[in-house]
Amino acid sequence: MRSRATLLTIAAFVLALVVSAVIAGGAATVVEKSTKQEVRVAMEAQGYGWMRIHTDGLQVLLSGTAPTEAERFRAVSEVDKYVDSSRVVDNTDTQITKPITPPAFSLEMLRNENGISLIGLVPSSVDRDAIVEKLSKVAGEDGVTDMLESADYPVPGGWDEAMQFAMTTIETLPRSKISVTAGKVSVQAITDSPSEKGRVETSLARRRPTDLKLSFDISAPRPVITPFTLRFLIDDEEGPHFDACSADNERARDRILTAARATGAKGTLTCTIGMGTPSPDWSKAAQMAIKAVGDLGAGSVTFSDADIALDAPSTVDQQKFDDVVGELESNLPGVFSLKAKREPAPDAKAAEASFTATRDGDGHVELKGRVTDARERQTIESYARAKLGHDNVHGATRVDKELPAGWPVRTLAALDALSVLHDGKVTVTRDGISVNGISGDPQASDTISRILTSQLGEDAQIDLSVKYDKRLDEQLALPTGKECVARLNETLQKKKVDFDPGSAQVASESLDALDALAKSMKNCTDFKMEVAGYTDNQGREEMNLQLSQQRAQAVIRGLLDRGVLIGNLEAKGYGEAQPIASNDTEAGREKNRRIEFVLLDEAPVGDDALPDATADATGAADDGEPHWNGAVTDDGAPATEDGAQSENGDGDTAAKPGENTPQEEEIPVETPGDQTPRPQSRPEDLSKG
Repeated sequence: MRSRATLLTIAAFVLALVVSAVIAGGAATVVEKSTKQEVRVAMEAQGYGWMRIHTDGLQVLLSGTAPTEAERFRAVSEVDKYVDSSRVVDNTDTQITKPITPPAFSLEMLRNENGISLIGLVPSSVDRDAIVEKLSKVAGEDGVTDMLESADYPVPGGWDEAMQFAMTTIETLPRSKISVTAGKVSVQAITDSPSEKGRVETSLARRRPTDLKLSFDISAPRPVITPFTLRFLIDDEEGPHFDACSADNERARDRILTAARATGAKGTLTCTIGMGTPSPDWSKAAQMAIKAVGDLGAGSVTFSDADIALDAPSTVDQQKFDDVVGELESNLPGVFSLKAKREPAPDAKAAEASFTATRDGDGHVELKGRVTDARERQTIESYARAKLGHDNVHGATRVDKELPAGWPVRTLAALDALSVLHDGKVTVTRDGISVNGISGDPQASDTISRILTSQLGEDAQIDLSVKYDKRLDEQLALPTGKECVARLNETLQKKKVDFDPGSAQVASESLDALDALAKSMKNCTDFKMEVAGYTDNQGREEMNLQLSQQRAQAVIRGLLDRGVLIGNLEAKGYGEAQPIASNDTEAGREKNRRIEFVLLDEAPVGDDALPDATADATGAADDGEPHWNGAVTDDGAPATEDGAQSENGDGDTAAKPGENTPQEEEIPVETPGDQTPRPQSRPEDLSKG
């Protein structure tokens, strides 16, 4: 009985436990469902449908991705209103968003006669007041219109550099539009003349920082030519050629040049295009006049606006002259007038009275010869000082009251012509004016002819011999000898020329260094330079000296193989002399094994060597009697010469397989002794370029 009672008691307890568990589980399920339902309804009502809600007993589990951190925080806080925060497990996160892209900052500067306008978006850290204040000094009374917007973002890389370049540029361009973005500047401008256009483009290119992208579009109106001039002549020295040529458009220019070539004119013919033509029939009249000179076989024709002067020497047959002039005069367009003259046979010596003005390369001017009276002498000297520099003029003229009429006008016109030349001489005689010299302006001959014909008339006798030197041309901005050497050594600093050990053979990995040197030699072949070779102190001194000489020659030959003119390059080996680092370490010896360029003469030589334009003037007599050379050069055409070999004979020829070429001359190498002159010390700033 007792065991049965015990079993019943145990069964009762088990049943009670099961019933309690069922009741507890059911109650928990009811609580979970009700809590979950209540929170879900509340979240959806508040617009937080992205939230996922799960319950685990009394705990409420939250998950899901909120669009923003702020919305996630608000949603969790809203759940806390319905469920105790201790029961909430927050597993929500925030959607990863892309960072906001900074705006594209840009600035446009517009400058014209109404002032300067600023338009665009700039970083808020930019000092706009400082910009406006600086530009106000440039704009003057017209002022600066600030229409800039700003944004609080970091200044992009390259912005400050571009702004500084743009601010400097707009100061020099009164009619311009400059666009600035980070690391890039675009310039559009209008200049007054083609020469100014060239100077502006050169200045922009020179001032551009290395890391700045620059684009520019500089325009210039066609020049106003007054008087509108053309001068074509045929002589025994140069044959048919122009002293001056003007045209109103490309089509007219082509017609005029075609007519000149039909008479036998050769070489490069140029004709300035500009405004100011006296008639739409300018090219027609020019063609007819040029043909007339060609039919005569000698002489010249000069146009000064609508006035035409045709001159023929005494060697031209009188009947032929009459026929050609008659045909030309009868068919010229109505606006043009013709004066034709044939020189009589010479029956007397030319008058000796003359006036000369000579200008050397340093700008010094010497006036010699004859003037009509003391008043004219004072006038000429004052005018020369005003045109050519007050402290540069030395007067040495004397009075001659027997000079022909119009002498003062000729002398003043001669000084105007001399002001166009860099150096040269003008000579005034009873018969005409001679101009001989050098200029950096390719249109100098046109300009001088225009000056003289406008002041002396289209029938004035003018002898021009003006040579163009490109190294005096500001628009080309060619480098000086020092700049060339600095550029070449800078190239070697960036890309060193290495050789195979103990050999003069350029290492294969250094061939690109020779390519870079060849590019750096552009516009530098007219300067005499030394290619200096150096070695370290390993080995015998005599062998090092010979090896350095051979390596310098190898560099010159490498430049020749790349199409570089090497006539002005001279190889020189210095061996282990002039070390730039210690030879005790491998790094130091590597630095001492090098090639350097040294300038031997700052004056250019070769094709562009300046002719001695003032040589004749030094031998002039006190009365200023001229020395005529009779040479009239093509306008803007420099004299040319065949390139010479380098003095040392090394590297000037490149023998190819199968060619019968002379054997290359070996340069003797001497071992330096105690009495041997040593090379100059290496400049300290050579490494800086």
